[in-house]
Amino acid sequence: MTRDDVILVGVDGSTASLYALDWAAAEAQRRGWRLHLVCAYALPSFAAASLNGGYAALDDSAIQEGAAAVLAEASARVSGRGVAVTAKVHTGDAAGVLVELSREARLAVVGTRGRGGFADRLLGTVSSALPAHAFCPTVVVPLRDAQGHQLPEGNEIPPVPEGRRIVVGVDGSPQAERALQYAIDEAHAWDAQLTAVSGVPVGSMTGLLAWLPSAVDHEQVLRDMAEGLDVVVDRAVAGRSVAVRRFALDGTGAELLTEFSSASDLVVVGSRGRGGFRGLLLGSTSQAVLHHATCPVMVVSSRADELPPPVASGEATAPAEHAVPETTARSDEAVPSDETGQPDETAQSDETA
Repeated sequence: MTRDDVILVGVDGSTASLYALDWAAAEAQRRGWRLHLVCAYALPSFAAASLNGGYAALDDSAIQEGAAAVLAEASARVSGRGVAVTAKVHTGDAAGVLVELSREARLAVVGTRGRGGFADRLLGTVSSALPAHAFCPTVVVPLRDAQGHQLPEGNEIPPVPEGRRIVVGVDGSPQAERALQYAIDEAHAWDAQLTAVSGVPVGSMTGLLAWLPSAVDHEQVLRDMAEGLDVVVDRAVAGRSVAVRRFALDGTGAELLTEFSSASDLVVVGSRGRGGFRGLLLGSTSQAVLHHATCPVMVVSSRADELPPPVASGEATAPAEHAVPETTARSDEAVPSDETGQPDETAQSDETA
């Protein structure tokens, strides 16, 4: 199976989802890809006492019209930006719909912490579940201003910052190396500065390092980690004209990436999901970064490796149109100052995305 040159975007009419849409449109412009906008909803069937225990289904025509209106607004918002746009209403659990559609997408994009808009949808569930289950990398875009402050729903949507600074977490695992490849690709597309960060809590010696004797040379641990980081990064950038800054620092990956996010435009992190669909969870680092990062976060989960890598279509992207919805240890280096939930296993009957 091959992937289309398309960015999948979940929208629900909230300020958060529209801000995420703006981010996705900017990415599509850089890449020459198209956008596919999705609004999904699900309605419960309920037992009607008057029907002797039979079932009656709610008339969803009004909700379907509302979903179509959401897509029409979103399509109009990105029309004229030089990208092709398609849109469709789907019936079903929002996260599940996006996961299934991600099988043939290059990238999935959703907002987070958006309240209001269509069906008073809260994007938290989708933005937690989709990164863990998607078959392609997922970017979660927080609704924050340039200073990293959370913006309330209904606030004026800020402009999307130019992507000039990207940071990626590297720990030597195969999934982190996969994330590094995506980060290099993004840096090349954005002409951005790329920083690779690797962390180990040598100062506190907690977790797996707690058993080490106190005589261990902490600086040597950092130097060894820096050498390993260089090996991984040099191998990843071989033959590509992308310069990568490297930092081997004292601290956990989650802490460091969250700190770096305050001075970055995108954080890229890998996640080693485990188990089948219902058991698949994001790792603790990616969960923490998703919750606390002040900039968009790209999560490259292990599921993204289940399908072949994207294949370019080779076709020119059509102009955007108004879519009609279809129903070296550097422990002393300066670090930028400043500051996920598990997937919701229970289907939300009134979810939209």
